[in-house]
Amino acid sequence: MGESAPVEMPWVDGQTIGEALRRSAERRPDDDAVVFPDIGLRATFSEFDRMVDEAALGLLALGLNKGDHLALWCTNRPQWVILQFATARVGVVLVTVNPANRASELEYVLRQSDARALALIDTFKTSNYYDIFEEVCPELSRSEPGTLRCAKFPELRWVVALADKPRTGMLAWSELLRRGGGVGKNQLTQREATLSPTDPINIQYTSGTTGFPKGAMLSHRNLLLNGYYVGASQRLGPRDRVCIPVPFYHCFGCVLGTICTVVHGAAMVIPHEYFDACKTLDAVERERCTALYGVPTMFIAQMEHPSYAGRDLTSLRTGIMAGSPCPIELMKKVTTQMGARELTIAYGQTEASPVITQTRADDPIELRVETVGRPLPGVEVKIVDPATGTTMNVDEPGELCARGHVVMLGYYNMPQQTAAAIDADGWLHTGDLGVRLGNGYFRITGRIKDMIIRGGEKIYPREVEEYLYKHPKIQDVQVVGVPDEKYGEQVLAWIRLRDGQSATEEEVRDHCRAGMAHYKVPRYIKFVTAFPMTVTGKVQKYMIRQKAIEELGLEAAARARTA
Repeated sequence: MGESAPVEMPWVDGQTIGEALRRSAERRPDDDAVVFPDIGLRATFSEFDRMVDEAALGLLALGLNKGDHLALWCTNRPQWVILQFATARVGVVLVTVNPANRASELEYVLRQSDARALALIDTFKTSNYYDIFEEVCPELSRSEPGTLRCAKFPELRWVVALADKPRTGMLAWSELLRRGGGVGKNQLTQREATLSPTDPINIQYTSGTTGFPKGAMLSHRNLLLNGYYVGASQRLGPRDRVCIPVPFYHCFGCVLGTICTVVHGAAMVIPHEYFDACKTLDAVERERCTALYGVPTMFIAQMEHPSYAGRDLTSLRTGIMAGSPCPIELMKKVTTQMGARELTIAYGQTEASPVITQTRADDPIELRVETVGRPLPGVEVKIVDPATGTTMNVDEPGELCARGHVVMLGYYNMPQQTAAAIDADGWLHTGDLGVRLGNGYFRITGRIKDMIIRGGEKIYPREVEEYLYKHPKIQDVQVVGVPDEKYGEQVLAWIRLRDGQSATEEEVRDHCRAGMAHYKVPRYIKFVTAFPMTVTGKVQKYMIRQKAIEELGLEAAARARTA
């Protein structure tokens, strides 16, 4: 019914994440597994496997059972990746928490996920995580570790401080490891024997662009197969060193990054606890990284950095650009000027573990810069009419749907939302618009809710953006629809010009008129120096729209009702 790639049977199928790490450690005990060059930490696979065991025994010492939930509120620090594999080894479900969350957002995640334990760092930039947690759980200061009774979080018992300066009621990281020393290894072996590859092991919260965030439940099998196939698409192997500047709390970091490298015996190199263009370039150069990950804005920041021109990046071969639509012109520059000649594009979403389609390292350059690739092996993809569900033909746009090992188990404690996302036949409805090309590759044209309808004409923002990228003065651009009383919607473009360049609105419109239908030419143009972003580097288009409504005085049009 849909387009499907041939099914392979990789060695990780039938494994749990803990087993997969142990297998890799047995095969390549002395090779680098984890490198944090910024803080001088370097661990081989055997050393990393031992670190994971120590933390896993600590979790058993706390009395955490299979299926319990541990929320992890942390930047890209060593404890994050240790706990990711330690929780998987004992069957505790890891709930990833956005480091940018404030009190109300943290409260929502802890309550909705029924977290039994919380592990958190102390401070990051201007945020004091201890203060934020005590704001939502004042009972902590009156508790001993393990005895917490919080009105808002009835399941929460343990709070683990990942820095060794805990507050009253918290357990220090060093104490967690010390307690684990009193647990017999046989208990860990017994726990591992009860685990199944289809068990939920990770809850990833969606961004919540509509309504409350939803926790996508992902299994060992979901994540291991995604990591395996994504790595295979890059031709990763034990000699590769993957630079991971993307955040761990997001699937990009903790599936395509940490799990993918462990599965393929490659080294994960983490430049810093958050994205920093200079430190990322340092890591690639000094650690001789062969692969580099990032969202488009990260690659732009590195290529614009003052030190970029003098860098030796000749070790680069491949990597992934993903997380938001990837401009064709940027892909061309990264594959040629930056030297990542086998760079791949991956497309997916959290609910798909996360990758659905990916270009391959050996694809012709045209396919690698102009498509999001073809489905991963074992995954079906189809394009349907969003209104009727009818399967569309080649080159006909519609909603992209996926089925197979990538599809989540469901949203935690949200059966109605799960049923709305996954239909009775097992198809995940992504909400993304795309087309299937005659060669079996796919292109993403936008999101259903991002589609602009001007006077009955449908306009895909991605198409307008790609054309604007061809203008020599334009560095980056975001296109959204804004309300209009006459046409329903008009096209708005926010534009970042290249350094030292200037342009007029009319100059940009003339460029568009030369190559696009008149109704696609932006009615509104604003020159900016930055876009509103999430911490993962995704542009918040809804914020651009909101600001434009206010600045352009379009409130009345925004309130207009439609049939």
